[in-house]
Amino acid sequence: MEPLPLELPADTVQRIASELRCHPTDERVALRLDEEDKLRHFKEHFHIPKMQDLPAIDLSLVNKDENAIYFSGNSLGLQPKLVKTYLEEELDKWAKMGVYGHEVGKRPWITGDETILGLMNDIVGANEKEIALMNGLTVNLHLLLLSFFKPTPERYKILLEAKAFPSDHYVIESQLQLHGLNVEKSMRIIKPREGEETLRTEDILEVIEKEGDSIAVILFGGLHFYTGQLFNIPAITRAGQAKGCFVGFDLAHAVGNVELHLHDWGVDFACWCSYKYLNSGAGGLAGAFVHEKHAYRIKPALVGWFGHELSSRFKMDNKLQLSPGVSGFRISNPPILLVCSLQASLEIFKQATMKALRRKSILLTGYLEYLIKHYYNKDTADTKKPFVNIITPSCIEERGCQLTLTFSVPMKYVFQELEKRGVVCDKREPNGIRVAPVPLYNSFHDVYKFINLLTSTLDSAETK
Repeated sequence: MEPLPLELPADTVQRIASELRCHPTDERVALRLDEEDKLRHFKEHFHIPKMQDLPAIDLSLVNKDENAIYFSGNSLGLQPKLVKTYLEEELDKWAKMGVYGHEVGKRPWITGDETILGLMNDIVGANEKEIALMNGLTVNLHLLLLSFFKPTPERYKILLEAKAFPSDHYVIESQLQLHGLNVEKSMRIIKPREGEETLRTEDILEVIEKEGDSIAVILFGGLHFYTGQLFNIPAITRAGQAKGCFVGFDLAHAVGNVELHLHDWGVDFACWCSYKYLNSGAGGLAGAFVHEKHAYRIKPALVGWFGHELSSRFKMDNKLQLSPGVSGFRISNPPILLVCSLQASLEIFKQATMKALRRKSILLTGYLEYLIKHYYNKDTADTKKPFVNIITPSCIEERGCQLTLTFSVPMKYVFQELEKRGVVCDKREPNGIRVAPVPLYNSFHDVYKFINLLTSTLDSAETK
């Protein structure tokens, strides 16, 4: 989907170690990588939690004044420092002028969502007319499927990946039920091969080729929430459309994480949340994409006042002039306070650029992978030594920031001990711990410190 960097992460680590005349696992390598990181100053734009403020911390194991090792941006991104300023601007405007705030200021409330659309272009690879900022992800997914999923007796299935995020699974299940379809027959789930954790692209394409004539919609996650696998979005899109299917993606774990080119790839529709890698805060304003080729062909099944063209919206004559494309899917007025927090983050992305962030991310996660494999590979000579398995694909084109780790010792114990030591990550059933160094605010030294804390944790597990 994107060109490989000139140098693979492991080669970069070894080259720098050679230059410094030290072992690749030496702390000096991490410090040099940080020195050469042109994005390192963006960390100053975020509030980083302190060790002493974490609820599960054991203060006997840490320096309470140090920053936590925050590797949970795949679950909830950190707060940009400008969020408070922007919120106070709108609260102040509301206090001072009341209803006039709808039409004046940097972000008039009536068009608040539209004032920041341009900041999303580079992040999702689309033009402004293809993007809407509205609702929550699941609501947007329902709205889009109501328009794109039109089953017939011959074409009635929705294709999705195994262990899709529950929201996607429930949305598809309920959409099928809404149309009176048998869920078991109409919900086509692709599972990995026996003994494998992730899906092979060739297996996905084979199912599409063989069964595509009965599939109405293909709905995949862009990046799998559990395994961290980045799916080949353009290949899946081309294959599905060649068989007459609409192809859409839930980009919750892809947006702000990997480079996306939704317009150029020809994706039919997509949606995403903004509280993970886009750092807009819990329950932040979600987004939706409908390709411009559908602007006058696909219309919303449910309409509201804010889907009406702005130029005539306030005539109040109840004669709908529907905005073309995804703008017509908007139902209600934008929540301006949610716009504020998203704007604060998107402005940082604009400065950093997705291309540069992705370049750093590949090296940052590659460095993490290198150290894990060096220290924690399974040792056949020492069967009692704890080991760590990475289930996320090793190919950098098939993953984003996140690595999902499984352990030879109980996962819950590892997670609890990491929490005590100030590592913020998360666990997901059945047995994975997700670790996601984010290029906007994580450093290579964060990775180095994480490895030391993981070593301490696994040592304690070995002696327990």
